[in-house]
Amino acid sequence: MRRLHRITALAPLLLAGLAWSVPDRADACGGTFCDSGPNAMPVDQTGENILFVIDGPTVEAHIQIQYDPDTPADKFAWVVPVTALPEFSVGSQTLFNNLLAASVPTYGFNTSQEQCGQDPNAPPPNGSGGDDGGLSSDTAGDPGEGDTADDGGPDVLYKATVGAFDIVVLADNDVDSLMQWLGDNGYQQDEKARPIFEQYLKEGHLFVAFKLANNTEVAEIHPVVLKYTGDESCVPIRLTRIAAQEDMDIRAFFLGDARTVPINYRHVLINPLKIDWPNFAMNYKEVITLAVDAFAADGNAFVTEYAGASDIVSQFGLYDPAWDPKAFSQLEPVAVVDTLTQQNLISCYEDVETICQYNHPLLQGVLLKYLPVPDGLSPDEFYSCLSCYADQIDLMAWDGDGFAADFEQRLVAPGQHAIEILSKHDYLTRMYTTISPDEMMEDPIFRPNRELPDVPNQLQATRLVRCDGHADWTLPDGRKVFVPNNGPWPDFVDELPYEEEVQTTAIKGAPMTLVNNTSAINKALDAWNNKMDPVEGQLPPGADDPDADPDEDPGHTTDSNSSCSCDARTGAGSIAASLGLLGLLALRPRRRR
Repeated sequence: MRRLHRITALAPLLLAGLAWSVPDRADACGGTFCDSGPNAMPVDQTGENILFVIDGPTVEAHIQIQYDPDTPADKFAWVVPVTALPEFSVGSQTLFNNLLAASVPTYGFNTSQEQCGQDPNAPPPNGSGGDDGGLSSDTAGDPGEGDTADDGGPDVLYKATVGAFDIVVLADNDVDSLMQWLGDNGYQQDEKARPIFEQYLKEGHLFVAFKLANNTEVAEIHPVVLKYTGDESCVPIRLTRIAAQEDMDIRAFFLGDARTVPINYRHVLINPLKIDWPNFAMNYKEVITLAVDAFAADGNAFVTEYAGASDIVSQFGLYDPAWDPKAFSQLEPVAVVDTLTQQNLISCYEDVETICQYNHPLLQGVLLKYLPVPDGLSPDEFYSCLSCYADQIDLMAWDGDGFAADFEQRLVAPGQHAIEILSKHDYLTRMYTTISPDEMMEDPIFRPNRELPDVPNQLQATRLVRCDGHADWTLPDGRKVFVPNNGPWPDFVDELPYEEEVQTTAIKGAPMTLVNNTSAINKALDAWNNKMDPVEGQLPPGADDPDADPDEDPGHTTDSNSSCSCDARTGAGSIAASLGLLGLLALRPRRRR
């Protein structure tokens, strides 16, 4: 009998030889500004994401699988070390979309303008404040039976197709036979993985091998869920270092009844003065990367981006009672899209060209499997009018019962389960880090701590534009920063540390502080403000003397008028062929500072 040690879940290994590509990223706010209007900027937080659901004696690990649509389906494969035989199911992509949108850190600011040369008791002109580009003050951040191999290879403990994936769970005590099996079954490897495999084997790990099923396209890829017995969440990232690039993003979510903290990694509070507030934290990833690389954090640390009520996560789009898989079992293929339209899952319309809107991220993949698009047509052309192309429908591919089964397994069941776990667990924690291969020597472990406070994800500063042309900023923590000529964020921040505190956290009690830079940060800020602010008698370099005549300026009034927010750009990766947070994403290397 194999002895299983601490229950952990998943971190995949990108096996050697697989060439994953990285498409271009999309920047929120154009990098430097907010669009006008009442809504926040689009969420820009691509990267590696995993959700742990802590439910009494069990833990569920939901892994978001991101991919490049150009990746060949036969190249999509990975291995995950686990320490117990999990239950497998299809996860909800919409759940990840809603988690990301609701909990993304948002950095914004309100703007006030001194009214110069006016009676301080006079109302603002036109009854309104100054021009903010039309931005609203409400803007804010969106098992089977085992087979024993008779050739001396690994024991096959589980073998099944789950959604789009063929899954095999292997048990072995010998690294040579394990790697031989992986090689014989198309999992290309790197000899550098051998000692890491050996280490996991000594600790009692099993290995889950994933591949896309035959005749499955990458468009059908969906999140996967592993459910296992245990009371902690662990990401075994040691294998990941074989293929990972510098500063790989890891973003972990935790649903439970209390805030979750890292047990064996450090916890970091970033220095808010390092954030580029006027540009809506466009340097966010850089700040995080350098903070978690700081002294005592040593590249093995996380930042808490949100901790609080889980009801901030919308349940919209997860499931609709109108979705009825049974309706497709005996249905003629020409009527499929009309039926989906009645179930609020697709809508097609004419613009410059025919456009179909798919109201579930996995729907198009299922359609492509059972109603493949004829040559010479686009998917939207075909699905918008199946009756127009009835003679081109591939009747050999259509299987009403199969479509109904995949509809239930990939859309209905995951959506219902997502609503269940959101309704059952009232607390959400979101943590983020970047990590490089030489730092992936220890697997991060997370546990709940019921004694720690909430952490907000919406951070709002205020900017007062003064009559002399300069600006006074007040950050959410109350710190005040003088900005000459209402210009870019001061260069003085280059002299400050990126981390305000480095801590250790545990399952009980307050964090223990390893490094505290608060005093040094405050001292440097006071020195800057006292030296550079002309109110204190010294003009900043290049600043113009306003030559204000007190007799002509009866008073200054402050007119609060605007705000703007942008979501923190917490990922520099992109939608690539990768498994959640787990090393399948080949990010562009970047020199560590």
